[in-house]
Parts: sequence; structure tokens; C-alpha cells
Amino acid sequence: MPLLLNILYLTIATLALPWVAWRRISGGRPVAAPWSRFSGTIPRLPPIDDGVERIWLHGVSVGEVGLLASLAGEIRRQADESGRRIDCVASSSTTTGLEVAARRFGAERSFPCPLDFSWAVNRVFDQVRPGLIVLGELELWPNLLASARDRGIPVIVANGRMSERSSRGYGRIRPLARRMLGMVSLVAARSVVDAGRFASLGAPRVAITGSMKFDGVRGDRTAADVVRLRRLAGMADGDVVFLAGSTQAPEERLALDVFRSLLIHHPALRLVIVPRHVERSAEIAAILEASGCRWQRRSDLDQEAADTAVRILLVDVTGELGWWWGTAAIAFVGGSLDGRRGGQNMLEPAAYGAAVCFGPQTRNFADEVRTLREADAARVVADGAELEAFVRWCLEEPAEAAALGSRAATIVASRRGATAETARLVLEMLPRETGSGCQGSRLKG
Repeated sequence: MPLLLNILYLTIATLALPWVAWRRISGGRPVAAPWSRFSGTIPRLPPIDDGVERIWLHGVSVGEVGLLASLAGEIRRQADESGRRIDCVASSSTTTGLEVAARRFGAERSFPCPLDFSWAVNRVFDQVRPGLIVLGELELWPNLLASARDRGIPVIVANGRMSERSSRGYGRIRPLARRMLGMVSLVAARSVVDAGRFASLGAPRVAITGSMKFDGVRGDRTAADVVRLRRLAGMADGDVVFLAGSTQAPEERLALDVFRSLLIHHPALRLVIVPRHVERSAEIAAILEASGCRWQRRSDLDQEAADTAVRILLVDVTGELGWWWGTAAIAFVGGSLDGRRGGQNMLEPAAYGAAVCFGPQTRNFADEVRTLREADAARVVADGAELEAFVRWCLEEPAEAAALGSRAATIVASRRGATAETARLVLEMLPRETGSGCQGSRLKG
């Protein structure tokens, strides 16, 4: 099986080489560390001291890495209470995910996740020497799982999410899906529906922990970083910030159109745009320039004071969206107006009590959307016209908009606890004999 997979992967990788090269030379988001991931060569990690248990956490991109960083903190907290010493290291598959991993775990404890070639996977295992692996949400690769099984290393899927579309896809390769899930020690699923889909495809052990996304969001508008960004952007107390975050084309243009339409009657309105991929900043800047509106780049504010007369800010840096949401009274969560992206995390602005809206395409957050909508704590907008109507309603009915946001913040606060439960399960399954650097014992059952 590894040989056949390697041949298949090599064929795909060879066909993809022109695309990888184009991504690098075109100025788009480059493929993360292609040689390192192909060869399994990663930076040297700190050695494992006697009595220390190492956990390898993997998240595909920014959102998953952020959740796993919060989980790592809770694991360490619970471990300290029981007298265990834990060393958490993290990997990611994207450039932005690796940037977040370096910030949250430290550059010396983060590395590119190997591609699923047997030699790359085994080389990384030899260097990392984990006692347990935590995979964020749904990231199953046959060679990685087989290598973990052969080394007796338990694998946990944390915040396990399986959309209806993913379930159908795995159903078409049911024998392979059953084989892969059979090598997973535990799926910590975020909902009853997700748990049922994992179990139906052959996961031997599934626990329902709830969604870690409710824990992984901030909600304090007085937090130092929120206050710092408000001051940096020159926001006044009377400003009403409309923030379009995690956007993709054409959502920035729609947000700009809404802003321009409403500004004349609502001069306190400000627009903040935070694209999902920072490399699209030049494209969005061109749209802003063509509009004739005055605007500023976030990256310029570190060198010059904000012009308080400018009402549009383009956030062209990574890693700050979680704090920028804390400046918003009105929030549009992007990646949700077409079927390509499947939505982004609407719990972040909800936790701050912003009046939240998003498009109808939110399959990646189906449970979270259902929870918010059942409590009348968020609204769905189908297009630019409905987005404008929502923002106008927030401006003309501020008390009603504030009530919408308050319900959202209450719902998020009431659903916390999944991270702590997941951390408990991780420590329960982590073999204790890994402190001297040996691999974990084979977990039965």
C-alpha cells in the first residue's frame, strides 16, 4: 500500500509542478515549504527531556492552528495540575498556518507538515518523536496514519467536523475511509451529527465534546489589543465600524458599495476590510483606488498616524482579525456568498456582541450557524442588496442591532467547555512512558 500511494502521489506532484511554480512567480500565495514537506526535512526541535511527554498537533491553516494552540494551553494547564510535563509542537500545511503556529507555539516548536509520502512521514516521526498526535477537524492521510499505528502512537481527531459533502465524498471511497478511520484512536466530534457521520464511516471510538470554536474566540472589547488597534486606526467613540472579515472576491466590492451607499446619511460609519488571504491586498487596493474613496492600509499605520478623516481601512497584515472584530459594531463574515469556500468563523464577531451577518453558504459551520439562528443571534444575507439592508437596519435601529449582538455573545458564552473536555481526553490517551523519548505503546480497542 505505501508503494502504490507513493507512486500515485508522485504522479500528482509531477502534474502539479507547473501550478506550484506559477503560484510562486505570480505573486499569489505560495505553496508552503514544498521541498521540506516532500523530503520530510524539518528544523531541529528542542530535545525531549526525561519525564516530558510530547504531543504533535496538526492544523491545516490559520483557524485550525489557532484552535489547537488554545487546546495546547488547556492541555498544559490540566497536565500541570496532575504533575505531568507536556511539550506541544505544531505543524501546518499552509504559509499562513505556519506563521500562526510560529507565533503561538514558538518558531522552534513549529514545522511544515510532511506530504503523505512514506519517506517524508517517517523522517518527521523520527525527528518529532511524539507520544500522541492531534489532528484538527478532519485531516486524514493514509501513510501518516499507518506510520502512527505501526509506531504505536495514538491519533486523535479534535473538533471533528464532517460536512454532508465530505461524508458523501468519503462514502464514495468507503473501504479506504474505513481503513483510515480504523487507525484513529478517538474522534472528538463537535456535534451529534458529525459524530454519526464519523461512526457510519467506521470510526471505532467517537466522543461528542461540542465545538472548540466556541472556546477559541475572544469577546473582550476592552482587551489591550483591541484598544491598541482602535487607537492605531484613529477610531473615535462615536464611530460605527462595519467590518467585512475573511472576505473573498467579490465580497470586498459589495462591502464597499454598501459603505458608499450609506455613508452620506450616516457619516459616523467606518469600513474595515480584512481579506481571507492577505496576498489579495493589491487586488483590493485597486478596487478602493478606482472607487475614488480615501482609504488607508493597516501596514502604514505602524509608521504614520491614522488620518481620522479617512473612513476606510484595508487590513493587509495577517493574524489580527480576532482583535479587529472587537472594534466592530456590524460584522459581515466572508467566504459565504458562494459555494466555493463554505464560510468562515462567525463565532469570533459573535463573541464580541457585534451584529453579525453572513451569506447562505456556510457548510463548514453548519452547527454553529444553526445554534446562532435558533437564538435569533445572527442574520443571513443572500447578496449585496440584502447586505446593504442589514447594515442600514443596524444603523437605523441601533437598539435592535445591539440586542442581536447581545444574544450572540450570550450564546457563545453558554457553549464553552469543549476545549477542556478535549484536553482531558488527550491526556487520558497519552501514554506516560514517552518521557525518555520512546514511542507510545500500542493502544488496544
